[in-house]
Amino acid sequence: MSDDPDLTRAQFDAFSKQIPLLYFILISNTIAVAYTYVNVAPDWLTMIVPSLLTVLAALRTLWWLSQRHLVRSDADILRNLRATNWMALPIGAGFTAWSFALYPYGDAFAKSQVAFYMAVTVIGCIFSLMHLRSAGLIVTLVVDVPYVLFFWATGEPTLKAIAVNNLLVSGAMVTVLFIYYRDFADLVASRKSLLVQQAATQELSDENFRLANLDSLTELPNRRRFFAELSSAFSDAERRHVSVAVGIIDLDGFKPINDNYGHSVGDRVLIEAGRRIRDVCEGFGPQRVEFARLGGDEFGLVVCGDTEDADLERLGERICELVKLPYQLDTAHTGLSCSIGFALYPRSAPTAEALYECADYSLYHAKRHLRGRTVIFSSEHEAEIRSRGVIETLLRTADFSAEMDLVFQPIVDAMSEHTAGFEALARWQSPRLGRVSPADFIPAAERIGLIRPLTQALLVRALAAAGTWPDHTRLSFNLSAHDICSPDGILPLIAIIENSGVPPRRLDFEITETAVTFDFARAEQSIAALKAMGCGISLDDFGTGYSSLSHVHRLPLDKLKIDRSFVADINDNPVSHKIIKSLTRPVRRHGDRLRGRGCRNPRPARRPAPPRLRLRAGLLLRKAHAGRGDRGLSRQRARAAGPWRNQGRGLRQIGPLATSKGSADRAPCHGRNRSRCRSPHPHGA
Repeated sequence: MSDDPDLTRAQFDAFSKQIPLLYFILISNTIAVAYTYVNVAPDWLTMIVPSLLTVLAALRTLWWLSQRHLVRSDADILRNLRATNWMALPIGAGFTAWSFALYPYGDAFAKSQVAFYMAVTVIGCIFSLMHLRSAGLIVTLVVDVPYVLFFWATGEPTLKAIAVNNLLVSGAMVTVLFIYYRDFADLVASRKSLLVQQAATQELSDENFRLANLDSLTELPNRRRFFAELSSAFSDAERRHVSVAVGIIDLDGFKPINDNYGHSVGDRVLIEAGRRIRDVCEGFGPQRVEFARLGGDEFGLVVCGDTEDADLERLGERICELVKLPYQLDTAHTGLSCSIGFALYPRSAPTAEALYECADYSLYHAKRHLRGRTVIFSSEHEAEIRSRGVIETLLRTADFSAEMDLVFQPIVDAMSEHTAGFEALARWQSPRLGRVSPADFIPAAERIGLIRPLTQALLVRALAAAGTWPDHTRLSFNLSAHDICSPDGILPLIAIIENSGVPPRRLDFEITETAVTFDFARAEQSIAALKAMGCGISLDDFGTGYSSLSHVHRLPLDKLKIDRSFVADINDNPVSHKIIKSLTRPVRRHGDRLRGRGCRNPRPARRPAPPRLRLRAGLLLRKAHAGRGDRGLSRQRARAAGPWRNQGRGLRQIGPLATSKGSADRAPCHGRNRSRCRSPHPHGA
């Protein structure tokens, strides 16, 4: 008996299927022999003993049949197999003794039947016991050895020949028994090895599946798993006619953490932020919330169950509150916030893909207008998407030379009150839509990849106009992140400047904080190339983005344009005055100048302007003028660059083209290649 539990279990399973056949052969042959001797042998040999042996065989048959569907332990199986070995001896001996006792009562034919019965039955038993080799050997020895000796002792040549023949056949059968058992054991071992390999393969497959669906940094489900869960949840919601929601979370202010503290700290912040959001999702009820990291600092939510707007707002509020808590990492103590966009099926979209896009637009809206808040996709957002699609379609077919125009905003020296130059601002007069705001068509140009050709076309026209101005009048022109951060984006601009005939020293290129943080290394190279030509460099809307004063020190800047939020109320708000004054210290050390934007207060300043706040721009000083390259008109404006008088008008901000001023569109894109990246391109406002 083998000690291998797998082999004994295989023996038991196979043996339990063949043992009924063994007892059927034994019972049928016994009844046939007993019937032959009914009239010639005593009743106890033909009736009583065969009945007892048959009942015993029938009971064993029923017992084995009852074991087929039972789950047994290895110990029970081993015990039953050993019991079978022990029972093979008395059962085999009983049938053999009964046969020998019956033999003398018959004639020659009846005696031959007894010899045939014993030989055929033992062969059938050996075949049936092949899976239990020990029992087969016991039966062979108990039956065949007495059989050969008994019939050899009769002295009858025929019976002696039968005995020898049976001995040879039994020997062959035993050989087959050993070979079959060996092959059976090898087959079980091979099967066991195959199962082990399959288990290892399955484990490896499961691990690969887990890794393929797991974010390696945060150990959260990844983008692949998120969309699989979204597809499954959406199908379930369609089938059950219930709602399902998709949410997208974007961390506000993560890029500066990466830049200032390094990627190691940034990774730890991502891990901690992911853990906090996961805790909220796991404790949120009664809806089930699936949470995943989509990439970068963006996370996704699938809210399953009968979800309503109030549930989404409650979930978003909890997540925002927890994400805002400080992050204490070694010596770094930092904080950030998050914006969340939700879309709800079936109200927002009919497919899972469209539902995700709606959630993405909700996040885009939150980043622009409600930073740090939760926005749920609504019919107003759907109308905005349609309007945006129309603008993008018309912009693709627009004739820039005929439909695009420039106006020039005067830049006034605060000390002498003379015009120092003009800022070029773009305008689009669409034949179909009429006048389109730069806050609408510039982001659209960035999304569809037309911002660079638009920049180049406008720069050619701006330089043509500046060529008609006096030599001391400067031109200020705005560049987007796509212009200074693309591999060859700055080269066409350099060629345009060289072919224009306008000295580069008269040009000031304005870049936003967002453009700098979009790809600082490449932006630094592009700025250095423009600076090497002699162009001036200004940092636009300083104070609205996530950049730090490190950019002031690391970049060759000539001017800082302070956002209107600090300048507009400088007379009434002492905090604004102090902030602007504090900025003069690093600027003074670098020899730079400050420029205030949005000068809208018509009252005389009660506080003196900080000494480096030399340049100002705003409608209070003079409205922006159309400039189409007309030489006479341009010279007339330049000659009018004397003191600008207060005209007593309320002012609006004149600023970069790429975005509506004061909006949340100053958010850095965190270095990800996303369709929603919104690097402002300031050609107008």
